[in-house]
Amino acid sequence: MSEVGRLLGRPFPIIFAAPSGAGKTTIAQRLRERRDDVVFSISATTRDPRSYEHDGVDYHFVGEPEFRRMAGSGELLEWAEVHTRLYGTPRRNVEEAAAAGKHLILDIDVQGSRLVRRAIPEAVAIFVLPPSGQELVRRLVGRGSEDPSRRRRRLAAARREIEAAAEFDYVIVNDDLDSSVAAVESIIDAERRRSARLRGLPGFVEQLCREVDEAVANG
Repeated sequence: MSEVGRLLGRPFPIIFAAPSGAGKTTIAQRLRERRDDVVFSISATTRDPRSYEHDGVDYHFVGEPEFRRMAGSGELLEWAEVHTRLYGTPRRNVEEAAAAGKHLILDIDVQGSRLVRRAIPEAVAIFVLPPSGQELVRRLVGRGSEDPSRRRRRLAAARREIEAAAEFDYVIVNDDLDSSVAAVESIIDAERRRSARLRGLPGFVEQLCREVDEAVANG
């Protein structure tokens, strides 16, 4: 590996948040298919697995006592109760991804992103917005088969999430999937080159200066 290649070695978590229907999960999945330096964070949950889900692949399925033990012992970076079920991000996901030299993708909500960013300040937070309010409503409401009160709750929750967009490092308007994925890839590649992440930078700079000094001394 070249010296420049060794400079790009520090992985960082990537937080994805968005209102429901903006397409963040699809972007994250496409990103995982395109790059071998990213890995998906697998959440822990107390809900029962669906017929097509597998423990350790889709979720870490645990009982409520075990989940609360994990939360109480600091094993979860963030957690929340959603419709009487508990969901959380195991801290070991970050540790294992870093040990493998990969960026951990966390597909979480705004509240979860705030907790993760407090725990891991070097995480890069990306917020995904829909191209328009009308398009978001279309994606959420579909053919209108939902109960009106439930539909209103979903739209109100989406609006609250949208209001948090300015908290994030980057914002992407998902009006075209390929363009959105390319934008995220550009963010990752640029963040890898931040001077604060380049562990080999001081030594490389010292080497360059020494070589220049030798050239000057030798005329």
